Amino acid sequence: MVNAVVLLKVQRDKVNEIAEALADMQGISEVYSVSGRYDLVAIIRVKDNDELADTVTNHMRKVAGIISTETMLAFRAFSRHDLDSMFSIGIA
Repeated sequence: MVNAVVLLKVQRDKVNEIAEALADMQGISEVYSVSGRYDLVAIIRVKDNDELADTVTNHMRKVAGIISTETMLAFRAFSRHDLDSMFSIGIA
């Protein structure tokens, strides 16, 4: 499984429309509207790097209103569940 985070700058009047289009794409598991220098964050979870490349370069590129993106490939995933089990000393 390959996970990536894509930071997007989009046209301000199209934030909701673009977020919905991205959320409907196969491979994109979540889309968040955020504060700061980016407008949206998309979380991609796909089988392999080829599928990631296809999602980013072929499908996301076709969404009108995206100004720029920055894609970050995740090396390792940590969740609250993972951290709790790593630091658990077995006290019930």
